Amino acid sequence: MAKYEAKLRGSFTEILDAVDSAIMNNSSSASLEDSSDFYAGDTRCAVRVYERYSYTGSNRVSLNFTLLETDRQIFASVITSGGSQAMFLKINTLGEKSFLDSVTSTLNNYRI
Repeated sequence: MAKYEAKLRGSFTEILDAVDSAIMNNSSSASLEDSSDFYAGDTRCAVRVYERYSYTGSNRVSLNFTLLETDRQIFASVITSGGSQAMFLKINTLGEKSFLDSVTSTLNNYRI
C-alpha cells in the first residue's frame, strides 16, 4: 500500500478534475470503478476509486482518492492497494507506487 495526504489550496472542482485527468490520461488501462459525492452546508466530500493494470507487476492495482473541503480548507487522501502476488506477505508493490506517482505530481501543484 502507498499513501499520500496533503492540505491543498484552490478550487475543489478544479482539483477533482485535474486528478481525474491525470489518472485517465496516464494509463490506457485506467478506469473509474465508482464514485461518491457528499454535500452538507459548505462541506464537500468526493470519493473516487480507480483501477488499472500494472505492467511492471503483471497485476491490477486500485487507487482510492478522497477530497474533502470544509471551512475553506481542502484535504486530499490518496491510497493505493493491490498488486501483490504473494499469499501471506506483500511483495512487488511497484505498481502501487507508480499509480500513486501519477496523482502526486498533480496534487503537488495545489499543495499548501
